[in-house]
Amino acid sequence: MKVEIWSDVMCPFCYIGKRHFEQAIEKLPFKNEIEVDWKSYQLNPEYHNTNNETVYDYLSRSKGMPIEQAKQMTKQVSDMAANAGLTINFDTNIPANTFNAHRLIHLAAKHGLQDLAEEKFFEAHFVRSLNIGEESALLDIAVEIGLDKAEAVHVLKGNEFAEAVRYDIYESQNLGIRGVPYFVMDRKFGVSGAQPVQAFTDALTQSFTEWKEAQPKTTLTSLNKNNDAICDESGCEI
Repeated sequence: MKVEIWSDVMCPFCYIGKRHFEQAIEKLPFKNEIEVDWKSYQLNPEYHNTNNETVYDYLSRSKGMPIEQAKQMTKQVSDMAANAGLTINFDTNIPANTFNAHRLIHLAAKHGLQDLAEEKFFEAHFVRSLNIGEESALLDIAVEIGLDKAEAVHVLKGNEFAEAVRYDIYESQNLGIRGVPYFVMDRKFGVSGAQPVQAFTDALTQSFTEWKEAQPKTTLTSLNKNNDAICDESGCEI
């Protein structure tokens, strides 16, 4: 069963949601039958950090709140992340445009490294406080993921995967997605936000059960008139 996850790597709830989702998956007996496909989303596609803004500056300006209120809000998110086993350093976090990061995640998907790419970009942004809007940081992360540096340079210097990112965003709009993270299961069920682990477990179980029941079943018609001379789980009839 396919699970598509719309996410932005500068979204802390996407990072927390990823970890909760993974913890839920690990509890499921059918975890090996779940296919995850990460989809691009941009919370602020026009944003570029040209004035060395801190995350507190960014939140204060964009949401019209005092700096102290922004710090209190991020403290609550940091506590939520810690409960999920994550560390988010908002004091040193650098807001950035994520379009090129998403393009590199699409490149990673081409090489079967999509999930690792998501994890590394979240880690770079929230834990290591790298500026994921800068080409040098993007290339360092690409190499960590296991991508060929020359291929990553080629992508960043050109327009490769730009349309793929835009199409993911277009798809999200068609599906009515207005915020991330958003988890779409078998294109039938949607779960929004960094829900608790149990909520993901329940949603995955329900959607997988319905998906499994809908799979075509093969029934064979026997062309011989008896079942002599066969071996089955009980042994052989001799």
